[in-house]
Amino acid sequence: MYTIALGPEWLSPDYLISHFGLIGILVIVFAESGLFAFLPGDSLLFTAGLLVADGQYIKQPLWLVCTLIVAAAIIGDQVGYMIGKFFGPKLFNRPNSKLFKRENLDKAHEFMDRHGPKAIVLARFVPIIRTFAPMVAGAGSMRYRTFLTYNIIGGIGWGAGVTLAGYWLGQIEFIKTNVEPILVGIVLISVIPVVFEVLKARKEGKAKAVEAPAVGNEGPQAPGQRGRHAKR
Repeated sequence: MYTIALGPEWLSPDYLISHFGLIGILVIVFAESGLFAFLPGDSLLFTAGLLVADGQYIKQPLWLVCTLIVAAAIIGDQVGYMIGKFFGPKLFNRPNSKLFKRENLDKAHEFMDRHGPKAIVLARFVPIIRTFAPMVAGAGSMRYRTFLTYNIIGGIGWGAGVTLAGYWLGQIEFIKTNVEPILVGIVLISVIPVVFEVLKARKEGKAKAVEAPAVGNEGPQAPGQRGRHAKR
């Protein structure tokens, strides 16, 4: 079995699959799609594909595994959309919420504003954002038919795509002998967009902090200055 030394052991793909099998994969995919962030979605799907190719731990055929994963991803997003639709105001107005942190909701909101409805598809491939994007769509009153269409496309592209990539690459000898560094690489690559967004937000925050004093200096002139101009 493969071991990834990133994060708690109980969240590693090998632990989840070895202890819970396909059911564990489906639960994680469902939860990460609309309930909880910071779950190993990408590496879990890739590992699932590898194990289907090896015939270890996952005995179900590839087509069934992909179908169930896609269904879990789509249903998870549906739940996220409904949470946003019915509880959106409460979620967005609780800055100290531990479960739905305002900063994560704000990032998802900015992502949605930037990319429009297609963000539902793109968000699938961005950790954290994929969890909160459907909530933002629901809270922002995106048409359900539009959301459902992009949700299905994204669910198929991410759920089946990453799993198939693991299956096909898992049959290559080089991949088989270097599974752990490859999985670590997948996790790191999946985190890059999040790091980029954090750095961008910090840069914008510093820029605003610098602009604020400058704006303040442009306020009313001191009484002495007004007096000199008045004499002229």
